[in-house]
Amino acid sequence: MQQHPVRSIRRYWQKIWEPMDMWLFYSMLAIYVMSLFLLYSADGQSIGQLENKTLHTVLGFVLLWGIARTRPQVLGNFAVLLYAFSLLMLIGVHFFGITVNGSQRWLNLGIVRLQPSELMKIALPMTVAWFLQKHETELDWKHYLGALGLVMAPVFLILKQPDLGTAVLIMASGLFVMFFAGLSWRVIAVSVVGFFASLPLMWNYVMHDYQRTRVLTLLDPSKDPLGAGYHILQSMTAIGSGGIWGKGWLNGTQTHLDYIPESTTDFIFAVYGEEFGLIGNILLLLVYTVMLGRGLYIAAKAPTLYSRTLAGALTMTLFCYIFVNMGMVSGILPVVGVPLPLVSYGGTATLSIMIIIAMLMGISNQQTKM
Repeated sequence: MQQHPVRSIRRYWQKIWEPMDMWLFYSMLAIYVMSLFLLYSADGQSIGQLENKTLHTVLGFVLLWGIARTRPQVLGNFAVLLYAFSLLMLIGVHFFGITVNGSQRWLNLGIVRLQPSELMKIALPMTVAWFLQKHETELDWKHYLGALGLVMAPVFLILKQPDLGTAVLIMASGLFVMFFAGLSWRVIAVSVVGFFASLPLMWNYVMHDYQRTRVLTLLDPSKDPLGAGYHILQSMTAIGSGGIWGKGWLNGTQTHLDYIPESTTDFIFAVYGEEFGLIGNILLLLVYTVMLGRGLYIAAKAPTLYSRTLAGALTMTLFCYIFVNMGMVSGILPVVGVPLPLVSYGGTATLSIMIIIAMLMGISNQQTKM
């Protein structure tokens, strides 16, 4: 008996949407649509970056659909390969990378510029989770030390670029995996104390002059309003001038008079705060909260150590990027050049965040099929 065409279309449509976790998908879609309006305004009502972001997002949705349909364990089989590839790319940056704004972070591949640290954002938690899963029945300090070695290798290379902000966040992504794997609270406490004790050494021997200047500027940006403090003062002015309801889309004076630096990338949240105000900020935070809450729920329900540690680490990494970007734009954290997930312009960054969401969807699908 021939199946009714409408029923066939409905079944085909359901098959397409089957791998999508609706909480994550609609949260991501809402942020993406908002980012298009915001990018159009921040880029002086030009459609150049808008077209590029749309192209990146379409490619991202294709990757998202394919990855979301793939079991986490299958992806885990490629973790070491992806990690090795990303590590080689980071080494390549050191020798062949192009320099932009004083930092050597990109590889020019002809048709596209690749930022390998964005790939490592995905590869590192996958590899650490795979490593700990492999030794699940015998986990001890030696395995955690091995995992730490996997974490520190790319962190060292990223620090050399220099990119302290990304290095710290990528290190956090690996440490989150170890935390969700059951790392002893005693070890965590000792590590925290050791970190704070090492701050003077980091200040004197690890941080560059411009990084120390950023920290000092954070304490009092008005000391150098036209130099080191310019970014923070202008972004804080833009956010404050937005008030409760904002000035309205395309009406941001700080934005359109070009007072906000990097208005389409690192400081796009200042544009958003000026045009949509406190209410808009709260709505964006609520959407992010839904996304992060769903990610932690998926981690809590994950059936395997690999899935649990990976989902938890990816979610907390996403949280860190959101917190650091909003914090630096608002003047409560130093400027470290971290994009706002799904909002800031940047092809590699957009794709990496969509892959993170796709992997969370894949873990969610694993739960529903068990």
